Amino acid sequence: MRIRIEGRVQGVWYRGWAVAEARARRLRGWVRNRRDGSVEVLLIGPAEVVRGMIETCRQGPPSAHVSHIEEIPAEDDGAQGFTQVPSV
Repeated sequence: MRIRIEGRVQGVWYRGWAVAEARARRLRGWVRNRRDGSVEVLLIGPAEVVRGMIETCRQGPPSAHVSHIEEIPAEDDGAQGFTQVPSV
């Protein structure tokens, strides 16, 4: 699943937080900032674990304020582990 997170999500350590949360759940994928101010995340793993991560992303780290999450079905891109990737 690919998600796009809107709100106050850049400059609040959202990406680093997402990496730690996803790794703790043993998910694969990546997180990156987007030029429009949102954060994009690719989550690869068991459906129930991905769903739990999406719900956790609705809260985010303490300084974040999530106003909306868009869920987009996605294919496994072969990512190894979970990392931050360059912004787009």
